[in-house]
Amino acid sequence: MQDTYSLDDLRDWRGVTAAENPPLKLAVFGDPVAHSASPPMHNAALEKCGIAAHYCRLHIHPEDLAEALRLLPAQGFIGVNCTIPHKNAALPLMDHVDEHALRIGVVNTVVVEGERLIGFNTDGPGLVRALRAEFGVDLRDLRVMVLGAGGGAGRAIAMQCGIENCERLVLVNRTADKARELAAELAPLFRSPRVFGPGERLEVAPWENSALRRQLEHTDLVINCTPVGMKSSDPPPLPSAILQPHLMIYDTIYTARRTRLMQSADEAGARSANGLSMLLHQGALSFEIWFNREAPLAEMRAVLLAHAAQA
Repeated sequence: MQDTYSLDDLRDWRGVTAAENPPLKLAVFGDPVAHSASPPMHNAALEKCGIAAHYCRLHIHPEDLAEALRLLPAQGFIGVNCTIPHKNAALPLMDHVDEHALRIGVVNTVVVEGERLIGFNTDGPGLVRALRAEFGVDLRDLRVMVLGAGGGAGRAIAMQCGIENCERLVLVNRTADKARELAAELAPLFRSPRVFGPGERLEVAPWENSALRRQLEHTDLVINCTPVGMKSSDPPPLPSAILQPHLMIYDTIYTARRTRLMQSADEAGARSANGLSMLLHQGALSFEIWFNREAPLAEMRAVLLAHAAQA
């Protein structure tokens, strides 16, 4: 099996992968995608459950997404995951969208059903499971700040916060208009008062340290949904000087090392975790959608940790 396949490969999938046993019937679409830890995690699950299929990476450029998705039924695919930058763009390309994914407006899991493509989203529910595993807390009980609220993962997580009826939500994005648009969509979910204290239940904050420092005084959980930190040379999305010990920091970037944001949390005395647990749980949910059976979490977790340690 190749490390990464292309759209040209997908066009001649049966020919390109004829020698593969078990056959390649699942994939992750992304741009970039070579870093994805989904294949080893899912292949461990497939092997454990005795399912005759393999999961691979497909490097698909944004302008090619529609064609790539439409090729899936003829090429014998069971389904795919969509990662950056395809999560938003995939939704209108589906034949049917699950109610939860439709409400969120983001698709990260696709099921091939005959000639039809069915879209789902496991990011938000995966985060809920990850927070319980990492911090022993429920999203509905927290005051949350989402960094990068304009992207696909940020939108899914912000919408999940609204669906869970969290105590308070602050949206932060480099392009403030995108955060304001999302806030307008979320507003109906935050109309019932739950918190009697400073600030509204739903706010948009500028990405400026003094403003963020004030918001963080009334925040329990910070979720980084930006790609900042994927490279070790990246600056931290938030400096340690504005973080506080009471905070929980969840960085959706998955890596074995401490991300720059987690290092900032360490310096501030705050608790932190990275996106490996979210990747695990959203992947397990995708597996359950594709195969209508419980995912083997222990095997998936072990392989995911081993892969991250080698990256």
